[in-house]
Amino acid sequence: MKKINICIKCILDETDSDIIFNDKGICHHCIDAEPRMKKFRLLENTDYWPDLINVANEIKQQAGKKKYDSIVGMSGGVDSSYVCHLAGKLGLSPLVVHFDNGWNSEIAVSNIKKLVQKNGFDLFTYVIDWPEFKDIQRSFFKASVIDIEMVTDHAIMATMVRIAKENHLNYVLNGTNFTNEHGMPKSWLWRKQDLTNLKDIQKKFGTKKLKSFPTFGTLRYAFGTQLGMGFKNIEFLNMMPYRKDKAMEELEAVYGWQYYGGKHYESTFTKFYQAYVLPTKFNVDKRKVHLSAQVRNNEMSRDEALVQLAEPLYDPQELRYDTEYVIKKLGFSETEFEKIMNEKPIHHLHYKSDEWLMNIFRWIKNKTQDNK
Repeated sequence: MKKINICIKCILDETDSDIIFNDKGICHHCIDAEPRMKKFRLLENTDYWPDLINVANEIKQQAGKKKYDSIVGMSGGVDSSYVCHLAGKLGLSPLVVHFDNGWNSEIAVSNIKKLVQKNGFDLFTYVIDWPEFKDIQRSFFKASVIDIEMVTDHAIMATMVRIAKENHLNYVLNGTNFTNEHGMPKSWLWRKQDLTNLKDIQKKFGTKKLKSFPTFGTLRYAFGTQLGMGFKNIEFLNMMPYRKDKAMEELEAVYGWQYYGGKHYESTFTKFYQAYVLPTKFNVDKRKVHLSAQVRNNEMSRDEALVQLAEPLYDPQELRYDTEYVIKKLGFSETEFEKIMNEKPIHHLHYKSDEWLMNIFRWIKNKTQDNK
């Protein structure tokens, strides 16, 4: 068996097909991260985080006497929960939005209620049309593309933008964070805003037309974020020295918040997708990214990360239960699902895509920055 090269600083390896090692055996993800990690380490020496405080003051000032000054998307996971916690500490008045796609765990729902109630925030839960959403998820399985979670992520983004517009709010707060998410291989996911891709896959494999499913295309995304026109996507956790371990401790102490066992495992489907579908069909173990990021962030040693990586992704009994639950809920037979899992993976670009359009906007943005 061919030996798989692995970074000497983190635990990412050649299962990332685009990984590059220097002559010392350090991967390009670690090299790219180092300058930014230095900034976060400097911020660890103080409780004053000027970027975070300044943007919070800007949000409050812009809101004036509005009931809400921003929107916080909340899944019940650690990142979104901590953003909600920070909003409370900073004196903001966000409308908390939860996207219910039918796969919530009880722990996630409980976490959301605890944070919302203690901070006195209003909660709006958007419940997806399940038959339609189920049909789209089935289509992505049948298409054999890697980013099945694109269905949920796309709808969440569209929902957040729509609610922000309806409430005349300019700020969307999210849990994106560099310290625990950096290093995700491009080949392990697809751009969430590619509505052309989503529609083509649904047209080829689905049985229902998209009627109520929230959509948010590349043009709206590009004008809204890439070119700075429209709402502002605020990444609170990138304005501070964010540590997942410390965040969990604080959430547990303040709210009685509960951990759910893994990155994004607050969703039953996401757990099954990341811990079974990805490694089984696509040879992708996302723990390598998440653990590597925690190593770079000094939350654990490389040896500790390797020990965690060696642990089974699933308890066998739990896997049997979750497999039966997921395929039954999605309406697959065991034979049909096994056939899908054994089919060769197909790239998203095998289907229609508006990636070419996004490349134009990236070029315009880069040119604009070069001319400043």
